[in-house]
Amino acid sequence: MNEPFNKLSGVRELPLFPLPVVLFPGAPLPLHIFEPRYREMLRDVQAGDQTFGLSYFDASESTSDEPPVGHVGCAAEIVEAQDTPDGRANIMTVGVARYTVESYVETDRMYLIGKVRFFEDMPEADSELDTLSAQVVELFMKIARAVRTINNERAALPDLQTDDPERLSFLIAAAMEMDAEIKLGLLELRSTGERLTRIRNMLKDVVQTYEERARVHKVASGNGHGGKKVNLG
Repeated sequence: MNEPFNKLSGVRELPLFPLPVVLFPGAPLPLHIFEPRYREMLRDVQAGDQTFGLSYFDASESTSDEPPVGHVGCAAEIVEAQDTPDGRANIMTVGVARYTVESYVETDRMYLIGKVRFFEDMPEADSELDTLSAQVVELFMKIARAVRTINNERAALPDLQTDDPERLSFLIAAAMEMDAEIKLGLLELRSTGERLTRIRNMLKDVVQTYEERARVHKVASGNGHGGKKVNLG
């Protein structure tokens, strides 16, 4: 049992913040709190353990006003909060551990409270996970280098460690641009190997495109005409 998971081992009820966003364990997420019900939630959370649940929910695509029972979300811990004069707040959170909502709790609060069960990935063979982790990091770094070239960036590349494959899979998934439904599917998986395999396959599908764009950008930037870029239409 990892440390973040262990921290929440005794938690059975969790305030819930439904948003059309997928949060992964270990990933940072800034939030702006302005609705009265979530201001109330924030006050209660700050008076307690600084933790609430972020549940993916897109009201525009649902006939209900709340996520369905049984959905998977990620607990978020508040690591920084700044109040504004009008009663709103800007907070920085980080994902802690995943949960399944087993039922909703009837209370007098304006926000949802779920009865939750936290879970981790199932144990798997280290050798297979090590191989997948190395493949994912290699592909991700190729894309990161290409993106840096395309955007003329000089910032240092991320330092990705492969000694914790589950954490690595979450951090890469959080950094990738993909549909929310795909991210939610990765969050729901209980196999690190399957998550890394899906991520590897998605990266393999796009790495050549990014490297080709970077090559064209590099050629266009140094075309021998005073540094002016070629207009490619």
